[in-house]
Amino acid sequence: MMVVLSDTTSLDYWMNWKFLLCSICVFGSMVIASLLIWIYEVSHNSITYKETTRLERDWSLYDREAWMPCVKEIHPAWLLAFRIIAFCLLFSACTADVVAVGTDLFYYYTQWTFTLVIFYFAFGSLLSAYGLFRQHKMFNVCSLDVDAQQAIYEPLHHEDLENASSQQLGGCFLQSPAFWGYVFQILFQMTAGATMLTDSVYWLVIVPFLTINEYPMSFLTVLAHSSNLVFLLGETALNSLRFPWFRISYFIFLTAFYVIFNWIVHACAETWWPYPFLDLSMEYAPLWYLVVALLHLPCYYIFALLVEIKYRVLARWFPESYQRLR
Repeated sequence: MMVVLSDTTSLDYWMNWKFLLCSICVFGSMVIASLLIWIYEVSHNSITYKETTRLERDWSLYDREAWMPCVKEIHPAWLLAFRIIAFCLLFSACTADVVAVGTDLFYYYTQWTFTLVIFYFAFGSLLSAYGLFRQHKMFNVCSLDVDAQQAIYEPLHHEDLENASSQQLGGCFLQSPAFWGYVFQILFQMTAGATMLTDSVYWLVIVPFLTINEYPMSFLTVLAHSSNLVFLLGETALNSLRFPWFRISYFIFLTAFYVIFNWIVHACAETWWPYPFLDLSMEYAPLWYLVVALLHLPCYYIFALLVEIKYRVLARWFPESYQRLR
């Protein structure tokens, strides 16, 4: 357990220049993230009549990206199996960690990230299972007589389902499978960035510098700071999800909410800081906040670079079987 260094419920703790600079760092990052989301998510999806068909086609890809592997020879069932195994192992590790240490673990950003990774694989398993179910259903339809299929079963085709739904909803292209695939892609990018940040801070800052102050380490702690990234890299090698640069916004929001959560907790109760560099009474607290904020850039873009390298390698080595849906 970390030692309480100062009275965080005191007004003097918050009414100073250090908190002001740290607040500017946190809320300034949120403003920038909000602008990126507005420019590339909200305004970009404002459509005209002429763009409706193209965007309907683009949105339908979010559905298939959620459960289709990046190589045609890999059956989607393998991606489903990997996600289920990853979920079971990570959930077991998380449960064992909570049982051993207690719910105080959720004060740590690590546990937020670990829980997010578990939710990602659970959500991904559901989307993969649903995608396989629809694929199996369409395969059965295609095996029927062509005339009967056109007369009765034609709407069961993926493209026709999208078009039929669009007409029924007055041109709205936010069908459920595409929407949840879109949410899943955002979750993937946010989870990847948070995992990179968690493991980087742990192995590059905490282990070298804070273990001398008896910072708690155990097998489960090491597992929580390594297995999440290992399974995400395995997932990345199999899936066909994209990694656009502006989605760092959601990653920034996650970290900002975590910091604000800790501020609120410490303003209401005098308790220990999960990470010493979050303590605003430290001499160089604003510098620490700035360093962690800047770490978001390499953590996110290194993972984005890995995704881009994967697609370039697949395009060169497997030009006929490689599939990048957009």
